[in-house]
Amino acid sequence: MLHSIRLVITGGAAAVVALTAVPAANAVSAQETRAAKSTAAVVTLRYDDSRAAGWESAIAAGVASWNNNVENVKLVEAAPGTRAEIQIVATSGWPQASLGPVRPGGRARVELGNQAVAQGHDKTRIAAHELGHNLGLPDTKPGPCSQLMSGSSAGTSCKNAVPDAAEQARVEAAYRNGATTPADGRVLVDAR
Repeated sequence: MLHSIRLVITGGAAAVVALTAVPAANAVSAQETRAAKSTAAVVTLRYDDSRAAGWESAIAAGVASWNNNVENVKLVEAAPGTRAEIQIVATSGWPQASLGPVRPGGRARVELGNQAVAQGHDKTRIAAHELGHNLGLPDTKPGPCSQLMSGSSAGTSCKNAVPDAAEQARVEAAYRNGATTPADGRVLVDAR
């Protein structure tokens, strides 16, 4: 229901102002507008972890860490039999990944190496760190535990799997408005 209010101001000259109230059900909040804009620019990347047995919970936690900390790129598990931009496999060697930023339709690889786990490194941190490479982040070694991309240089006691503000900002910039900057293509091996 619309309501009109007419206000007459007198005093030498008369003026009429008409105000129309819009029903609350039709109003769009600023928050909804921002959400719609950010959704339009979100790049979705699919990953296939079907060859990463034993790493499922670490991968899910690493993916959640990125999805909870950046807005314009989202990682989703690929449906069986569909193409995925990110291939995740478990290996007996040291963790490594291709350096992105990977784009929809592109290819990136993560190797979750059990050698690092045998040396005491945290599986979730490894998974989140290697995905960070696919999202365009190089290593920042040596570095503190607070930097996800410091990787193994932070030591085996480091369990942080959350990108810091600078790392988040770099990924946001790499995927701003679905940007099409090509991936670097290098493979980064995370051995000390």
